[in-house]
Amino acid sequence: MKMNMFKKYISISVMSIMCSGVLYAQDGHTEQATNKQTLTYKEFLSKMIESNLSYAAEKYNINIAEAEVQAAKAFPDPELSFGWADNQQKRMQMGYGFEAELSWDLELGGKRKARKNLAHDQKVLAELELQEFFHTLRAESTLAFLEAMQNKMLYDIQKDSYESMLQVAKSDSIRYSLGQISKVDAIQSKLEAKSMLNDLQDADDTWENSLMEVRNIISASGIDTVYLPTGDFSQFVRLFVLEDLIVTAQNNRADYLVAQQNKVVAGRQVALARAERVIDLGLNIGVENNSFVKNAVAPTPGNTVVKAGVSVPLKFSNRREAGLKTALYEERQAELEYDIIELELEKEINQAYRNYLTKQKQIQRFENGMLEEAKQVFEGIKYSYQRGASSLLEVLDAQRTYNETQQAYAETLFGYAESLVELEKAVGIWDIDF
Repeated sequence: MKMNMFKKYISISVMSIMCSGVLYAQDGHTEQATNKQTLTYKEFLSKMIESNLSYAAEKYNINIAEAEVQAAKAFPDPELSFGWADNQQKRMQMGYGFEAELSWDLELGGKRKARKNLAHDQKVLAELELQEFFHTLRAESTLAFLEAMQNKMLYDIQKDSYESMLQVAKSDSIRYSLGQISKVDAIQSKLEAKSMLNDLQDADDTWENSLMEVRNIISASGIDTVYLPTGDFSQFVRLFVLEDLIVTAQNNRADYLVAQQNKVVAGRQVALARAERVIDLGLNIGVENNSFVKNAVAPTPGNTVVKAGVSVPLKFSNRREAGLKTALYEERQAELEYDIIELELEKEINQAYRNYLTKQKQIQRFENGMLEEAKQVFEGIKYSYQRGASSLLEVLDAQRTYNETQQAYAETLFGYAESLVELEKAVGIWDIDF
């Protein structure tokens, strides 16, 4: 009686595992999506350029810089003033008077030219900073796309492992009912299948999160479409010469060019600060009219006075030199920052290059037998177990080894692609397409 009850328990347990797997496949977010759409890397980049909100916001810096260039071309505005006076006309009949004056600041020391030069170089800097932002965004977005592909591979590996162990659990239930294996082995295979189902659900969540990241990059929130990144991890093989990469980086790398332009802008700011220390002149021209004075004591005919003058400000603030000192310090700071990037450039390229070669060798080891050997061992022990020649623990060990090898291969594929992205980003080149 107890044996029959236990056989029934085993059968029910295996059925519950099978049902849970079916329900999981039906209820998983990705599995149940009705509007799934594959997304190639080219399509992804196109959507990112067109729709990414951060990139769209950054592009406004160019418009702002262009507006600053237009503002720098402007001359100082003239000032027109009017005045009127009542010289006690009603009581003493002294008449009325009015005056008008036009004044204008004459800038000396080349201030307008300095402002124009600074605004122009700031616009060039804004364009280079936008270029640097795009290069960084493209590299980070590419890694997010690749990570989604990797997570899909890890999900598929976990799914295959779960389905394989589920088949073992079903087979063990039948074999136990026939008295071919022990109760412990039947329970163990059932528990392993449940454990792998949990791992499968975790892998699915990780994949879903990476798909959401891809959607956020292309600013596709609020739609029902699930984008499924597709690509080929075999398209990352390149041949590089380290010395050529360093020379190329000095001509192409975005942050290096930004640092160079920062030095130019800092120099322009110094020139403007020097120009602003030059004293400007105020020019004015005006007219003053006094009406006829009818006073009996001192009658005076009406008259009109034309006047012109020059005003000279007394710039005691020039003694402090605060603005010029600030500009000089900022120029020196920009030079040091440029020197730092110049030193870091060669180091970063060397590190990225070595990392790329290392990942390349690791990929070759996997593809030269490691994967196939791990699969052969697992399939052989599984076949042997089904015929009673191996233990369940041997099957589980072989299964874990095969899973870990496949997962390590997927992670190394991603690492290989990531190392190429980082290397090309460090150099300032881009030929990635997969």
